[in-house]
Amino acid sequence: MAYEGMIAETIGIIGHNGDPISAYTARPLGPGPFPGMVLIHHLPGWDEWYRETTRRFAHHGYAAISHNLYQRLGEGRADDVAAKARAEGGVPDAQMVGDTEGAVQWLRRQPWLNGKVGVIGTCSGGRHAFLYACKTKSIDAVADLWGGRVVMSKEELTEKLPVAPIELTKDLSCPLLGLFGNEDRAPSPEQVDQHEEELKKHGKDYEFHRYDGAGHGFFYYDRPMYRVEQALDGWQKVWAFFEKHLSK
Repeated sequence: MAYEGMIAETIGIIGHNGDPISAYTARPLGPGPFPGMVLIHHLPGWDEWYRETTRRFAHHGYAAISHNLYQRLGEGRADDVAAKARAEGGVPDAQMVGDTEGAVQWLRRQPWLNGKVGVIGTCSGGRHAFLYACKTKSIDAVADLWGGRVVMSKEELTEKLPVAPIELTKDLSCPLLGLFGNEDRAPSPEQVDQHEEELKKHGKDYEFHRYDGAGHGFFYYDRPMYRVEQALDGWQKVWAFFEKHLSK
């Protein structure tokens, strides 16, 4: 049998404004080269699901990293720290972009990288992934999984979230994958339609997949929102998309 193994560990990286933040990394053992993947965690926090998903990417041949956007809010249980983040209105978009750039650049410095990096996020992380891909030219592909508040009303804009990401669609710098549940309300099917129209308007390279019988978070196997058939198909879409854009 062929030998198989991976290394997974917590490291420190440099985030926004030179701040030190923690990150969890996993990659196959061996010299590579491996495509890189940055996972942007959701509002439930830098939690077990994101650790497991980081290792899942490593199992599929990626060098993966998930950085802690809530580092500055203190240590503790992921859901406790996330509650603090929620109470404070989330993290500033500019800070998220800086922290994510730190994770991307950490990957790009590694000798086992194949030269390509993707970003994926779910829920608020999906919004962040799309926003990051519009604000920078640092990556080669991006996946937004049911990211809410890509479309935002003027009333939803804040000092931390000053611009609706959909307004930046013209600046999207790489191919985009979007996965959505048709029973979701954040984003609603109407908001997904609106975003798709904007992508078409600007001639962007994208693919959206929508699932009946699924709402928000249908990949989360540890929650009632899990939908096994839709999740299995969605994962196949994820692997095919990143194989196409990062492995060659």
